[in-house]
Amino acid sequence: MSTRKHTALPKAQILIEALPWLTRHHGKIVVIKFGGNAMVDEELKAAFAQDVVFLRHAGLKPVVVHGGGPQISAALDRHGIVSEFKAGLRVTTEDAMDVVRMVLAGQVQRELVGLLNQHGPFAVGLTGEDAHTITATRHQPEVDGELVDLGRVGEITDIDTGAIEALLADGRIPVVSSIARSQDDGHVYNVNADTAAAALAAALGAETLMVLTDVEGLYEDWPNSDEVISRLTASQLEKLLPELSSGMVPKMEGCLHAVRNGVRTARVIDGRVQHSILLEIFTDEGIGTMVVPDEREGDAP
Repeated sequence: MSTRKHTALPKAQILIEALPWLTRHHGKIVVIKFGGNAMVDEELKAAFAQDVVFLRHAGLKPVVVHGGGPQISAALDRHGIVSEFKAGLRVTTEDAMDVVRMVLAGQVQRELVGLLNQHGPFAVGLTGEDAHTITATRHQPEVDGELVDLGRVGEITDIDTGAIEALLADGRIPVVSSIARSQDDGHVYNVNADTAAAALAAALGAETLMVLTDVEGLYEDWPNSDEVISRLTASQLEKLLPELSSGMVPKMEGCLHAVRNGVRTARVIDGRVQHSILLEIFTDEGIGTMVVPDEREGDAP
């Protein structure tokens, strides 16, 4: 009897620690950007699917957004299409766009939907093209005073949340591929998945945006220190943006956009840690870096 008590008690304490967080997040939308190592490691993929289904059973409304950089690069190689990058973004030709669409909607999304649906009839896959969910125009970043042509890379101009909200109301888990319909020329666009997740979180009035990465969070003084900033305000983040590495910029810009547009918190978390989503949402410590709106600086996290 005493042995059983000892082994069960820590489990009960863990569950009780989650109670205030369960109460706070109940019925709230959480947008999760799935990416990095968690997309390619089988154990991490399975743990991610468990976490998302757990959120759904705990009364939250998860929405998953994904890209697929490594898978796209591998598929382009197989098709003999050279991957070219300008201004940190993939140049997407017409031929490459066909492959991008095929990989995101036909491979990455299908696998993720399959993993989630091992736990019940929850996940429904869609792309930004479906029901006008994401609309974009051609994105031409400026580098050294000149516009750079990236081909079929899009800049989001509009979000229609109707299909996603209908799925959430039906108890489903929407899984959204970061492809957008064109606002003006009848084509489709490849859009940055971090940016798409942030835009969807804002449009859905989500409680939280969570971005999975391959680092522990935002470092205080990288590379001199590996101390992670656990919390910062939108204004503090804005000041840091020019100093960030190119890979972190779209993630942190996404977090900034989200909290400036009604999302209560945005978090960058380490997707290499199994069950990092549950640790972040349901424990007192949390992991990773959390961004909060300026006017809420005094709020509890």
